Amino acid sequence: MYVAVKGGEAAIRNAHALLAKKRRGEESVPEIGLDQIAGQLSLAVDRVMAEGSLYDRELAALAIKQARGDLIEAIFLARAFRTTLPRFGASVPVDTGAMRIERRISATFKDLPGGQVLGPTFDYTHRLMDERLATHASDADAPRQLAPSPLAGEGWGGGEERRKASTALGERPDPSPPAPLPQGERGETRMPRVTDLLGGEGLIEPSPADDGTPPRDLTREPLSFPADRPLRLQALARGDEGFLLALGYSTQRGYARTHPFVGEIRFGTVEVSLPVEELGFAVPLGDIAVTECQSVNQFKGSATEPPQFTRGYGLVFGQSERKAMSMALVDRALRFKELGEEKSAPSQDEEFVLSHCDNVQATGFVEHLKLPHYVDFQAELDLIRRMRAEAEAPDEMKEAAE
Repeated sequence: MYVAVKGGEAAIRNAHALLAKKRRGEESVPEIGLDQIAGQLSLAVDRVMAEGSLYDRELAALAIKQARGDLIEAIFLARAFRTTLPRFGASVPVDTGAMRIERRISATFKDLPGGQVLGPTFDYTHRLMDERLATHASDADAPRQLAPSPLAGEGWGGGEERRKASTALGERPDPSPPAPLPQGERGETRMPRVTDLLGGEGLIEPSPADDGTPPRDLTREPLSFPADRPLRLQALARGDEGFLLALGYSTQRGYARTHPFVGEIRFGTVEVSLPVEELGFAVPLGDIAVTECQSVNQFKGSATEPPQFTRGYGLVFGQSERKAMSMALVDRALRFKELGEEKSAPSQDEEFVLSHCDNVQATGFVEHLKLPHYVDFQAELDLIRRMRAEAEAPDEMKEAAE
């Protein structure tokens, strides 16, 4: 990014002081704390972590505060800080099948093993301004306990207590208890994916096999083309949400001819582990919150593949469903070549998509235009004057000849 400016040091120092004053705001109002930003503006924090490629809620909150709420500026700050950190190694791939679910929905199957969990979502709000939030009255009116699920006992969440609550409300209890969920190697409960259910019948393409080849690292080597799918997913995961949303929208409006089903969206926490060679096994480091989206797309088949569903995939830090869905749409569009489809839209052009999805790079090239270009402009100005003079010269010579 272009950040160098010469001259006017005193003016720049004054601009910094004014920026700090504007950031603080009215001094009679209590200053906002990082815990308030992290807790009450959690979705903004999630976006900064995702597009800043740095999972740290406190640092993301600090970046938002320092940037006065400008999320792209906050993402830039997170990226810059990230470059100063040492790298100790690479974690093992996270297992989203063992995710501790906070939200899980599917647009393809109503009844899922483990149930659907609405969780925290705006999906069913009326999008009306809540004036109580302006007076803090909503805190007093908020229910202290969650109401029992109206769909308890029908695959939407569970436990004996919820079944008893639904029975007390006059609902018909499920005569047969749900089948127990599968257990992992360490006894953790595993939540099957919708794509696993389709894969069991051979109705969807299999997940890519891990051949042991380490993926290229977008943060350590420059982007080059052609890009394989792991590298594309890296770029999309830290790409600008608005850009990916527009591209994903375009695929549904006929520019790439994809209108998928949302197989599943799940949000929750997964464990991150680091392999330690001296110990011979991976050591858990902690949990991170992620959102995963798997789309199910139609595919007519080809000369080598039978008709089946295909996949689009999105995985991002925090609760970022719109970003994960957009990522899955664009991922599927970029796979046109391997599926033998025709290239017909910008969302299928990997060089166009990957070269323009990074909002830090985009901001740098757009905003550098406001920096001094005095010498360049003077050269352009002189060129225009010479061209005008040359264009007017034939007319003057013609008049002189007459």
